[in-house]
Amino acid sequence: MAVHLRNPEGTDDTLLPWLRSIHKALEIQNSSQSPTNSLELDVLISNCISTFKSNSRYRDDVRFLKIWFLYMDGSSDYERVFREMEDHRICIHKALLYESFALFLEVKGRLIDACVIYQLGISRNAEPLARLKKAQLLFLERMSERVTNGSFQKITSAENGENFVNPWSLTTIKNLLQKMNSEVVQYEGYHPSHRAYPGKVALSSLLKSAKNKTVDIGGEKYQIKGCAGSGGFAQVYKAYVNSNPDDVVALKVQKPPFPWEFYMYRQLDKRMPEKERMSFGFAHRLHLYSDYSVLVSDYLAHGTLQDAINSNVVIGGSMEEVLCIYYTVEMLRILETLHDAAIIHGDFKPDNLLIRYSRDDPTESEDDFRLRTGPWHDQGLCLVDWGRGIDLSLFHESTKFMGDSRTSGFRCIEMQENKPWTFQVDLYGLCVIVHMMLHNSYMEIEKRSSPDGSYLYQPKSHYKRYWNGDLWKKLFAKLLNIDPSEDQKKLLQSLRESFQDYMCSDPKLIKRLKQLLVKQRTSLCSA
Repeated sequence: MAVHLRNPEGTDDTLLPWLRSIHKALEIQNSSQSPTNSLELDVLISNCISTFKSNSRYRDDVRFLKIWFLYMDGSSDYERVFREMEDHRICIHKALLYESFALFLEVKGRLIDACVIYQLGISRNAEPLARLKKAQLLFLERMSERVTNGSFQKITSAENGENFVNPWSLTTIKNLLQKMNSEVVQYEGYHPSHRAYPGKVALSSLLKSAKNKTVDIGGEKYQIKGCAGSGGFAQVYKAYVNSNPDDVVALKVQKPPFPWEFYMYRQLDKRMPEKERMSFGFAHRLHLYSDYSVLVSDYLAHGTLQDAINSNVVIGGSMEEVLCIYYTVEMLRILETLHDAAIIHGDFKPDNLLIRYSRDDPTESEDDFRLRTGPWHDQGLCLVDWGRGIDLSLFHESTKFMGDSRTSGFRCIEMQENKPWTFQVDLYGLCVIVHMMLHNSYMEIEKRSSPDGSYLYQPKSHYKRYWNGDLWKKLFAKLLNIDPSEDQKKLLQSLRESFQDYMCSDPKLIKRLKQLLVKQRTSLCSA
């Protein structure tokens, strides 16, 4: 990587002598194979990083960014280097940061991680945004070619004689699907084809101008009414089936094709108790082409939990505690049911929790609320987007998962510390969502010593004096410091029941909850 020496701000540039020294050291190393020269360069780069990383003047200096990538190239733990760059906010609004790191990851074979980095930069509107989007598009085209040629590298690692599996690596998913192929092809709604998508309207054109276009998929005509969500590989569209506004579905168009999510939905059909099934979304069918996959699923029109959180931010407040408790109970119940069925969601965040409302007005009965009977059963939350779902039944019970979600703000403690994880990825996500509801901000954690010599993780934020602080403290203490030997189902059940007990301790609380749900529904539906 070339290090340009030009100073855009005049002669008073304390970084410039370092750049000259590094440039000279690079030239010497390139002309010599001496390990001494390489060591001297590494020390020089490391000292430069240490000297200037907290200097706000160079935070957005592309010259300094390139020094960071030289530093990363010489590190055995490049993910730690990137986290350090984020902590010091080095060029986080420049496209070059995300483009360079994504290319670095692609060379390392970390293809899913590379995709997530592109999307992270786009979500932050890194400039120039058009260049970053073009780089992402070229990456996706390379990915598509790799799928066609079956040339993915295996992304697993071994340390101390133990095998760690990245459940999100393309190799892992591809191998699992091949192993399950005889079962998958028999699933209702599975429509595979070895040909490219044959429709007259190109699926790639929908993102640019989708509204009211009609696409023909599997003999059905879908009138596109707008884009409901977009990610690194997929776009989700609201569509009318055969132009019927009473028959609305969500179409998830993905390139390269990705049948894993459909597999996960069919596992939910099999394993979820009937009473809880509506909390996990439904997929009607999957059309699998050689270049695209199209997942047809239910469309819920009432927005996401993220929308509900944002609606409070707009008016300068935060979600009222009673409503926070209600959604916390819902999320605890969802994970209690899901994990008991040996499934991990893997991407538990408020964007993936759709809000459900009952047609009928819920009662103020404590029993109905506690037991979730009547209209209380027909509303709540619905967990969708199963592309990162993990079916534990496909792995040996001793399997240890490694792999980083790369979802900013939702990386569990184990990911942050490069340790193996299982259910923690979902439990940490729940804690972050609760923190967002209470405080309107992502959760920051700190490590505190305990009297017995151990330590505990807890959020840095404080609780308002009129909140039920004991409830929230117990939730975070238990879920951020989960004991591997503890019965997780009983833990989640116990936490859920403690919140329910509090809600049922005063009839005014359930009455207030009903009022807030009506107000929220009116607000979100009119937005």
